[in-house]
Amino acid sequence: MKQAGSNTIFSLKNRLFRLKRDSNRWSIITLVVVFLIALPVISIAVKLFDGPGETWSHIVAHLLFQYVYNSFYLLVVCSVLVLLFGVTTSWLVSRFEFPFRKQLEWLLILPLAIPSYIVAYAYAGIFDYGGTLELIQRFMGLQFTRIDIMNRFGLAFVLSISLFPYVYVSSRAFFLNQANNLLEASRVLGVKEWNSFFKLILPLARPAIIAGLILVLMEVLNDYGAATYFGVSTFTTGIFRSWFSLEEPETAIYLSALLVLLVFALILFEKWQRRHIQFTNSKSGNKRIYRKKISKKMQLLILVMVSFPVLFGFLLPLAQLLYWGFLTYSAVFEYQFLLLSLQTFGIAFITATFTVIFATLLIFSAKWNKIGVIKNLSRLGVLGYAIPGAVVAIGVMIPTIFIDKWLIGTMHSIFSYTSGFLIHGTLIALVYAYVIRFLAVAYNPIESTTLKVSNTIPDASKTLGVGNFKTFFKIEFPLIKTGILSAFILVFIDVLKELPLTLILKPFHINTLAVKAFEYASDERVMEAAIPSLFIIFTATIPVIFLNRLLAKN
Repeated sequence: MKQAGSNTIFSLKNRLFRLKRDSNRWSIITLVVVFLIALPVISIAVKLFDGPGETWSHIVAHLLFQYVYNSFYLLVVCSVLVLLFGVTTSWLVSRFEFPFRKQLEWLLILPLAIPSYIVAYAYAGIFDYGGTLELIQRFMGLQFTRIDIMNRFGLAFVLSISLFPYVYVSSRAFFLNQANNLLEASRVLGVKEWNSFFKLILPLARPAIIAGLILVLMEVLNDYGAATYFGVSTFTTGIFRSWFSLEEPETAIYLSALLVLLVFALILFEKWQRRHIQFTNSKSGNKRIYRKKISKKMQLLILVMVSFPVLFGFLLPLAQLLYWGFLTYSAVFEYQFLLLSLQTFGIAFITATFTVIFATLLIFSAKWNKIGVIKNLSRLGVLGYAIPGAVVAIGVMIPTIFIDKWLIGTMHSIFSYTSGFLIHGTLIALVYAYVIRFLAVAYNPIESTTLKVSNTIPDASKTLGVGNFKTFFKIEFPLIKTGILSAFILVFIDVLKELPLTLILKPFHINTLAVKAFEYASDERVMEAAIPSLFIIFTATIPVIFLNRLLAKN
């Protein structure tokens, strides 16, 4: 009996030791990943102590107000337009039955496949002198009436019509799964449907709507291509101007710090404005919303309203680019362009692979960790998406240049060998920055899929002595592969479209489709920008359609 008891105690001690050892191991892994992701912000914060550059006083006196005003103008106007487009269309396609509803339901997502800077090029070509609108008016015998969109409001419209699907997707998910119970309760109380929508459903849908809106505002602050092309000065264009035109990295770092503060202020405001609101979600009692049959006139009106964002956010820019592409494909579509396309797809594939690996590692290292603080700390890894691409790029440049200088000095002192930069200006730094920027894009779908998986089978596997990695690959990976595939597709698309980060960090001998389109447009050869733009759109559209069907199936 004593022998059996001692064996049991020994076994328990051994298990506790392994549990503590594993927790320490996963704690270290989580801390390392979070540190690597937070390094750009830490680097910018440290460099602030070096003081501003010589041009900082000039920027504060003459340009800073313009950067602040334009940025806030875009945030406010884009918020209004995006909510109008996104919430209205999501409610109409969720609640009412009308012609082409099923087609429009997924067509409303497709504007995400066209980067906002490409939409800006298309709209400039449509409304410019000698543009498509003038040609149509002359063909119809009408007097040419020019519409000037190369201004702040035009930029806000372009950004809104490109980014509203973020709000559409998040609010539509709430309306489909939650609104039916609320409508039934209102009907019992004798409340009219429109009153129920504005006074009950819309306030309760606010967390879902705000979640999509915050993503839109992050993208608005991140925009560089459209703002530059429209001649609107924002924080991001100011960062580029300080770094490249004025050659003042210190000033660019100060502007980056202000932009980071603005981003975090937005996040804190969103948390504060719903601090007293509590929401309950009874999954067992929710029924999918039934669609209401309406009159022919109402069907036609709703069809026009829902088609408006699809027409102006996807079909119209696509038609303009196809027209330009037909005129210029013989001059642009050649061997160098095919090589450029392969480089872009290769970079996107490598980045998506590493991002999914790091996101999965961060999720499961927190899951396998028994320390509560470390579990919460792992959530900091997703903040990279909140930081604009230009800021991430500068934050990556600072430590990579520092490490390169140290490596070069060390190699010279030991081997008397002087080399060039080993990290900065290479694919390593670019992919690292992409992973930081888009980790949240991969993290969220993988985490949401993981939360749906019961812990019973993995726990039973570990009870039988099977390790975490083997349990993951044998049991958990097959169950969450839909989330991993979704994450891979989303990151792949985002890398294809990313411009400001790529412009700053891309190696000299490597180019991407996004940068090539921007170079054509900057050189006043916007028609030639159509072919690389179309490649981005078609490459992004196919995964978006596939992802939409995959999510609908699941």
